[in-house]
Amino acid sequence: MLSKSFLLKSSKKQGINDTYVLCIQRIVSQIPHLIQEEAKRKPLPIMRDFSKEWKTLRYVTDNASRVLLFAHSRPDPDTVGANIALKYFLEQTGKKVDIGCFDAFPQNLHSLFEAEFLHPDLLNLDSYDAIIACDSVDRGFDKVLPRLKSETVTVLIDHHPDISLSGDVVIIDPEYSSSSELVYLFLQSAGVTPTKPIATALLLGLMFDTGAFQHANVTAQVMRIASELMQYGAPANKIAELIFSKKKVAALKLWGKAFERARLHPHSGLLTTIITQQDVDECEAMVDDIYQVTTILSAVPEAKYVLVLSERDGGMVRGSLRSLEHHAVDVSAIAKTLGGGGHKLASGFEVPGKIIETDYGWQVIPKSL
Repeated sequence: MLSKSFLLKSSKKQGINDTYVLCIQRIVSQIPHLIQEEAKRKPLPIMRDFSKEWKTLRYVTDNASRVLLFAHSRPDPDTVGANIALKYFLEQTGKKVDIGCFDAFPQNLHSLFEAEFLHPDLLNLDSYDAIIACDSVDRGFDKVLPRLKSETVTVLIDHHPDISLSGDVVIIDPEYSSSSELVYLFLQSAGVTPTKPIATALLLGLMFDTGAFQHANVTAQVMRIASELMQYGAPANKIAELIFSKKKVAALKLWGKAFERARLHPHSGLLTTIITQQDVDECEAMVDDIYQVTTILSAVPEAKYVLVLSERDGGMVRGSLRSLEHHAVDVSAIAKTLGGGGHKLASGFEVPGKIIETDYGWQVIPKSL
């Protein structure tokens, strides 16, 4: 039986900044200050040692009978990989495990895993001994936390910065490449040898959040872990083809629309483009096909940073920001001003509204206008 008498619980609800109007000019105006501030600070990355937390997490998983894992909304391969790996591990130890998410399991990843994400409204949250929010702390789990009974043990695993939510066990450090890297280190600390499915799930997350090992968050540890996962049977070629190379004609058509609209602001180095819901529908593409547009555009030599605005379900507009390390632009500072967040080189935000084109560029306005 899992008891949380050994844990000190505190919880703080994440605030949400409702922003309704966005002009490209607002973002452009911030770039000189951001470059100067980023150039001042070049701290050496120091990763936290979670040895104590690994032991506590192992106690939780050993003593819980029913565990709910939680993936973030609009799930990407890292939140999928980290949660699937934990699910397979826990089920091997005889636990009853579900994965909750406000959105369905990504269709394009069904060729790797037969899995299902359950909407929180379909779950009896009081039936779980522990809930592990993996890569979802401020992107879905924050909405569920107030609904949990006080006895439920909460575990937070994440690598995104500026997370204010608290749990009983907190394993959060933005210096790690991905939540999948953190889950691997937990399994390693527990003496678990990953099965091929577990290794596949973790390599999926690791490869996605490092851009196939091309991003600045790649460390020697990341490469060591990737090598070990491949030794356990993870098919790196298949994963790379699935999430980076193998694209249907529909995706290529969608990318073509985005690339055609791309505009460079030469004085700031901002490269922008937009993707509307109408574009996705006309190309018969999927929302998942939008992910790589920012990565591809960030490789344009003249671009210091990239902003892709895309319309999403529910009358929301998603802003995806990317940069490269040598440009010294902290895009997370931009995202924060718009109620979002993320890493220095990869961040995002969401605002309610729709995209229109004006004489001054692309603009997000309230849906009712």
